[in-house]
Amino acid sequence: MHQTRVWHPYVSPNDPCPPQRTKTYIVPPSEYLGFQPPNLPQFSPSEALRRGTLWPILYSPYKGKGER
Repeated sequence: MHQTRVWHPYVSPNDPCPPQRTKTYIVPPSEYLGFQPPNLPQFSPSEALRRGTLWPILYSPYKGKGER
């Protein structure tokens, strides 16, 4: 499951700004999961605090501007 999506916006010939031909955005994993299924695997409590979620299926790493 890839969380990154690519979008190609319309580029107007009359736009005075330099065009951005490709834009990306992140779709969170919770959008793919309807109801929470029973017996999902869980991180340990310390790992869950580091990752920000108890369930690995809902983990989505954050990348700042310098890490892309």
